[in-house]
Amino acid sequence: MVAASATARVTAGVSFAARLAFDRVSHEFSPTAATLHEVSLAAEPGEVLCLLGPSGSGKTTLLRIAAGIEAQTRGSVLLNDREIAGPSVFLPPEQRSIGLVFQDFALFPHLTILDNVRFGLTALSREEARREAMISLARVGLEDYAGSYPHILSGGEQQRVALARAIAPRPAVLLMDEPFSGLDSRLKDTVRAETLEILRRSRATAIVVTHDAEEAMRMGDRIALLKDGRLVQLGTAQELYNSPATLFAAGFFSEINVFEARVEDGAVDTPLGRFDAGGLADGTSASVAFRLSAFDVSQTHGEIPARVVSRRFLGVVELLELAVPGADRLVRARVRCGALSNPNREIWLTVRKPDVLVFERTQEST
Repeated sequence: MVAASATARVTAGVSFAARLAFDRVSHEFSPTAATLHEVSLAAEPGEVLCLLGPSGSGKTTLLRIAAGIEAQTRGSVLLNDREIAGPSVFLPPEQRSIGLVFQDFALFPHLTILDNVRFGLTALSREEARREAMISLARVGLEDYAGSYPHILSGGEQQRVALARAIAPRPAVLLMDEPFSGLDSRLKDTVRAETLEILRRSRATAIVVTHDAEEAMRMGDRIALLKDGRLVQLGTAQELYNSPATLFAAGFFSEINVFEARVEDGAVDTPLGRFDAGGLADGTSASVAFRLSAFDVSQTHGEIPARVVSRRFLGVVELLELAVPGADRLVRARVRCGALSNPNREIWLTVRKPDVLVFERTQEST
């Protein structure tokens, strides 16, 4: 953890947060190989914005365009409403006041930790650069390692050095490309929490790329969900989880069971019951999604009979696969351990309606 004493004594080196905006940004390697399609979104001053999506969704390309490593095909990038990349201007990376933390940390093995951190402070004198680098190392709790070399540090400590190097020039915006992907799951939680605390203290606007929905919810003030180079939805974690715009968004934030249905009298009928169609017109083909958390189970009473086909212990919860009358596939459910106290396979289900989501069926749904 970052030392409390270091936190208390570091008072300099705070960034002036900026607004970074993408205005209808497109990118393509060839006329038939587009990676981004008119993406418009903005990271507000001091905000942590997470770019979330599967591999190939355009997250890293958008980050590289912001950093100036890649040029967009169309559209503009603006920093505090000033165009830094567009049809008539393209500022090089060193003139953008934008820091970048790479996925593999990219530390120089032949340089000390101090020299790694002050590497980009070329505009300062040697003594000023040393002072700023030590301030950054103190902010991440590693000032005692200034004279050491990267190979003696753990993965989490190397990640913090990379972060210290990125914030040393006091960037207005900090970009992070899947910064925790190389860490084991136990260390990841700790380093992620430390990094978020450092970002809050440095006050820089931050854009973090991740493919992990839980990580995005833990870190982001807002989340931009991308798919196939398009912005699917932008909002807070609560907004994207509780009110997903598409079936893809629903499935990205939670595991779901999906049934196809047709809207009749404002409702949809499924093997798990009849539910409000959410305003879809009668006759519309619909996809009805049930989160795995949508089910209460009982061995004595409920709405729907079911038979337990498989049961996996996962610690706090159990993962069930259930055969339900009228369903042509098994229904998956996550239930609290102990909810089913004996091995009897015949049970009852009750569905929680807030965990049922209805979408108009599209080609994507199929």
